[in-house]
Amino acid sequence: MIPDRKASQELLERHRRHLFPAVPAYYGDRPLVVDRARGHTVWDVDGNAYLDFFGGGLTVCVGHGNETVADRQREQLERARFGSGLYPDPVMVQLAERIAALTPGRLQTCSFTGGGSQANETAIAAARQATGNRTVLRLGSAGVGRAGDATGVTPAGRQQPAGSAAGEVRHIREPRDYHATTGLDDERLVDLCVRGLEEALATVAGGNIAALLAAPVQGLGGARVLPRSTLTRLEPIVREAGGLMIVDEIETGWGRTGGSLCAVAHWGVAPDLMTFATGTANGAPFGCAVATPEVADALTAATFAAPGASPMGVAAALATIEVIERQRLPDNAERQGLRLRMHLEEAAADHAWIGEVRGMGLIQGLEMVAPGPPASPDPGRADNLVDAARDRGLLIGRGGPLGSVVLIAPHLDVDAKEIDDGCERLSQALGDLARAAPPH
Repeated sequence: MIPDRKASQELLERHRRHLFPAVPAYYGDRPLVVDRARGHTVWDVDGNAYLDFFGGGLTVCVGHGNETVADRQREQLERARFGSGLYPDPVMVQLAERIAALTPGRLQTCSFTGGGSQANETAIAAARQATGNRTVLRLGSAGVGRAGDATGVTPAGRQQPAGSAAGEVRHIREPRDYHATTGLDDERLVDLCVRGLEEALATVAGGNIAALLAAPVQGLGGARVLPRSTLTRLEPIVREAGGLMIVDEIETGWGRTGGSLCAVAHWGVAPDLMTFATGTANGAPFGCAVATPEVADALTAATFAAPGASPMGVAAALATIEVIERQRLPDNAERQGLRLRMHLEEAAADHAWIGEVRGMGLIQGLEMVAPGPPASPDPGRADNLVDAARDRGLLIGRGGPLGSVVLIAPHLDVDAKEIDDGCERLSQALGDLARAAPPH
């Protein structure tokens, strides 16, 4: 068991005084104060070590302090660390060429940003300019990020590109909800999604849209996986309405779902735009929107973001992709993901309050439920399991629309021994939780 934390208290007091509380820390009134991290281990300031099965919130994918990535960043630091896109840079061109070669279909042209929010905003702006339409339909928990309000209040002019993401974004219910769609097979689930898309289009003036934004697997949205026919059935409807297909791979890009560098390869569509973020750069500030040439050419207004094309983030992304390819990590994610899933299914068989195990590759989730029937979401139990796992030296996450899903997302280079170790710690935490009083 991890001992009580004492050295962190003084730092936490300073944190509370001087940092916005809008992003609450995990673990309630005893947050984990990180001192350092290396490989798959995180140490807090009290000297306790933790096996990281959450990858810094799905942002670190090839290990903390990966030597290849760190060396490339050091080399770039000695050359130039500033950048904004105003000055072309060799590493920027190299990364754009690599992404163009590895993404599906005709995706060829990149825009680099400081994070996933900006990447999605860029994709939406380009789609609006390319189609001349404003409405964007958002499937499930795929989101435009938290930068939309900032774009919306930016004064018109050179700093706000025409077609920016501020505007009408409508939500379409995703075709999988454990608590609302239990008992439906995949095709009936997709039927519901198609009906939702058609109903949304019926409310759009003129019936035309700019794009559909969808994430094949929604990690922090609750490890929800779209049925395989979802995008192929929605695509012709979207195109008939004048829209483009934007695939959000901010959480899944570059091998996490297993077997392929891009998750969308499993869904059989060639999108007009895709977006990636910090996981691509192993935690460094980074975002990317990649588009077909004609869509990229449509975004004619000058755009500028000071950290947008930082050579430091770009160098980290190029090195991360090289590590993923060289070590064949999508294949490893598939193998270790199956091993992880086996352990989680065994755990679910032992605990009735695990309502469902779901996910793909190395992004898996446990839906925590209160007794039924019908079973209901239990975010309190999810919080308690995350806390109990921390006490066993394991870092996992939580997500889902109601916060009732426990997320397990090891690094892409995790091995079988670490999978077994982490799952043993999780099993111990589940046992601790079973013996404890139920959450209020």
